Amino acid sequence: MSAVTPVLLSHPCIKKREAPIMVPSDLPYPCSLVFNAGVIKYRGEYVMIFRNDYGTNRAAYENENKRFAGTSVGVARSKNGVDGWRFDPVPLMDSNDPDKDPEMKRLYDPRVIQIEDKLYLCLAMDTRHGIRGCIAELSEDLRSYQIISASVPENRNMVLFPEKIGGEYVRLERPMPVYSRGRDRFDIWLSRSPDLVYWGRSELVLAVEDVPFANDKIGPTASPIRTERGWLTLFHAVDREEDRGKNGWEKTWKKRYTAGLMLLDPENPAKVLSVYKEPLIAPDRPVETDEGFRQNVIFPCGMLLEDDGEVKIYYGASDTCVCLATADVNDLLALLP
Repeated sequence: MSAVTPVLLSHPCIKKREAPIMVPSDLPYPCSLVFNAGVIKYRGEYVMIFRNDYGTNRAAYENENKRFAGTSVGVARSKNGVDGWRFDPVPLMDSNDPDKDPEMKRLYDPRVIQIEDKLYLCLAMDTRHGIRGCIAELSEDLRSYQIISASVPENRNMVLFPEKIGGEYVRLERPMPVYSRGRDRFDIWLSRSPDLVYWGRSELVLAVEDVPFANDKIGPTASPIRTERGWLTLFHAVDREEDRGKNGWEKTWKKRYTAGLMLLDPENPAKVLSVYKEPLIAPDRPVETDEGFRQNVIFPCGMLLEDDGEVKIYYGASDTCVCLATADVNDLLALLP
């Protein structure tokens, strides 16, 4: 299945690396899909924390109804953030860990950030009583973690800003109010905290109806980056059409995921200064449209600003592999008058 209609294309300022930078066969332990990876620069190298679904393949999934055996979150390091990834020998967390809280089913979709001298992960957490968003503090060696905060259901797609704003920690999040908004009418919200544990003073930031290329839902992706004009912020946007066909391993997949761009006020990031009215990144290459578990999906979880103005955007393609796109920060800001 190729790109769905209406065809959407990435903006020309986005330069996609030809091949994925991480695929399932790269991992040193069982992996069916590796995607939705957060990335930071830490102690002189790039650290990627990625999601790994394992325990099946396309033929078994389609023909035998064999589902994934589990989900893990792993760690890899690279000198240049592109290749030469070195993997920790075992995952940081795993849904089949016999010692985990029995209420918790799995943790996934990691976003990693350093605030001052500490490392944090934002994760989605499936539990027996709903999906929760959680924040975990990472050890300095990236080999252990402690969950310090978890929302009530239903909430996920949380990302932390990389610094305190007005003396408070700030996060973007995507609650899922099915009862009041109807199915999949989800928006981006912001909450504040004095300590990363207790969160409140929540405000709506951007609604799905404000995004012309979304008719289903929107949500945060990677942690924003500070620029001289404000917080440069990615978000994911979903359009859905009922007549779309299989588009991957599942019997039907009707959604397309793209990435949008907005600029938030530097001192009050609940205020949107500008939104680019077209997709910044769209699934428009074969690895994103013709291959993988869920086709026509791109999902950024990491965005880094380099000293020379290059912005690295790490994104999952078709929920199957990790890809990299780059752009100049000034070109991105030019889209947000």
